[in-house]
Amino acid sequence: MKNIGYRLLKVWIKSGLYLYYGKIRVSGLENVPKDKAVLFLPNHQGALLDVLLIAIDCNRKPFFLTRSDVFTKPTLKKFFAYLRMIPIYRIRDGREALKNNQAVFDQCAEIFKDNHAIVMFPEANHNIKRRVRPLSKGFTRILFNAVERLPETELYIVPVGLNYRSNSGFPDKVALYYDKNILVNTLYDPKDVQASVNRVKGKVSDRLKQLTTHIEDFNNYENIAGQLNGMDVDFLNPFETNKVIEGLDPSVKVSGQVRKKGPLRAVADAIFEVLNFPVILLWRKWAKPKVWEPEFMGTLRFGFSLLAYPVYYALLFTCIALFCDSLVALAVILALFVYNWAYVRSN
Repeated sequence: MKNIGYRLLKVWIKSGLYLYYGKIRVSGLENVPKDKAVLFLPNHQGALLDVLLIAIDCNRKPFFLTRSDVFTKPTLKKFFAYLRMIPIYRIRDGREALKNNQAVFDQCAEIFKDNHAIVMFPEANHNIKRRVRPLSKGFTRILFNAVERLPETELYIVPVGLNYRSNSGFPDKVALYYDKNILVNTLYDPKDVQASVNRVKGKVSDRLKQLTTHIEDFNNYENIAGQLNGMDVDFLNPFETNKVIEGLDPSVKVSGQVRKKGPLRAVADAIFEVLNFPVILLWRKWAKPKVWEPEFMGTLRFGFSLLAYPVYYALLFTCIALFCDSLVALAVILALFVYNWAYVRSN
């Protein structure tokens, strides 16, 4: 029964994600080992959306290592446990809390022993900026603890690049790139653990900087990002975008100009606003003000849409059916659904 519930939840979320995003491009799934222990290591820009996008299309049923502070409420704790999420403790949780991590590391080793997969964000935090941040050594401790406890088990890591066209905007598009898997066992030297840590961190960091748009120059980040936005580069293609970055002058400042929409796009936007007015109004006046960080904008908007639209369609169907009939109501709902889907796809 639990597996059926998990599958239904996954289908619901997957359907919602493919309706929410105009495009979800997934590449490199052939690099994911099917029956081996795997640690997925993605960059982290989109809060919970990063987790969901990997969960629905990674060809595995992974566990997720998640920061412990989201497990504070009992209701959420049960829900996250149902989603196979495991708390991981950070220095900001207090030094005493860090002692709990060894039990977490051992739990991960047991998961790897059964050739399951785990997802962990090696940057240890999220940020909306288009750059790979310095990696924490926490993921290497999990890997090397497992290698020591399970010397006969092949353990692989798969770097994953998540690329949002906007991340905080709507409509949005996203691309995921699964890199070639890396066998961890050959990278670990128990006689020189620090060198092993640096070797793995360096390899993963280098891969992630290729799999997603990476603006290395932190001091001139806004200048470079402004130029990229002005050139309307394809952020879903980090390989080409990173080549463009190499040729930019980081000292050039670009004022933040909003691209003008064509008349057809303006009309399409207006129609979308009118047809979805109740949902949009509720989002802007009630839900959106509750977003506490820009990284959570996409996550909160998606979650709100996932819950609000079934209710909106049901109420609209009921109201039309009362004044006309069920067939007319069904036709209207289908037409609205198709228009919304086409609108998101075309943006």
